[in-house]
Amino acid sequence: MRFGFVVPYAAERAFADLARLGEERGWDGVFTWEALYGVDAWVTLGAAAMVTERIHLGTLLTPASRHRPWDLASRVGSVDRISGGRVVMSVGLGALHEGWLAFEADEGRAVRARKLDESLAIYAGLLGGEQPFGYDGQYYSARPNSFMLPPLTPSRPHPPVWVVGARARGRTRQRSLERAARWQGLIPAIGGEEGGGVRRIDDFSAVVDTVTAIRAELGLPWEGYDVVLEADSHGQFTVLEPADQQAWAQAGATWWIESWWDVEQGPEGLAEVRRRVEAGPPIA
Repeated sequence: MRFGFVVPYAAERAFADLARLGEERGWDGVFTWEALYGVDAWVTLGAAAMVTERIHLGTLLTPASRHRPWDLASRVGSVDRISGGRVVMSVGLGALHEGWLAFEADEGRAVRARKLDESLAIYAGLLGGEQPFGYDGQYYSARPNSFMLPPLTPSRPHPPVWVVGARARGRTRQRSLERAARWQGLIPAIGGEEGGGVRRIDDFSAVVDTVTAIRAELGLPWEGYDVVLEADSHGQFTVLEPADQQAWAQAGATWWIESWWDVEQGPEGLAEVRRRVEAGPPIA
């Protein structure tokens, strides 16, 4: 497995410093998240890209349905070029909260899901570089054009996309799992809303097995496909059953990402995040 960490709260320069420290201490990835109003995730990742050489840079996660897809493709593409191809974008419907609803009304899960699919189709089409590219969807459209197109991204055909795949208990196949199977990685979840991360290995295995079967039906290879596990080796925000890393790796996890969402915002919390990053990845 590879090991990454999420920085829950940090301004741009502090995040870049943590990314550089993480690279020095042997971490494989550093991740931020997207707010409607706040520290811009892709500017922050671009700053981190300028002071690192190896560590992967990404979001956990991006609510892609609320972006104009060409804006999102521009930002992700820029950071991928700056970093030399080290970007990954995690997407899902997004967890509704006060910081979202203060600015945008909830359009409903069905609308967000359809917008997400259209956003990803345009993202892949634009960054794929095949011309002419056009798209005519229910919510977004793009006419073919050749005006001042950007250079191709180092990541081909585009920076990889990890998708939240949620499975409600008692149901085996849902649209989010089929969506995840079509992209480059899976973030398994249990429940009907975002944020229902996996805690038990039997739930994790059930989601992974379903996506494995879907990829086989689609004729897509399993090799090179990522499966992301959120964990917390320092606190109690995410308690895994079992705690044994090897069991999760055998169940299919390729990334172990430390998600320290219960660390308090502010100088003391940032110091605690730095302490955890400096300790290095929790390799068993």
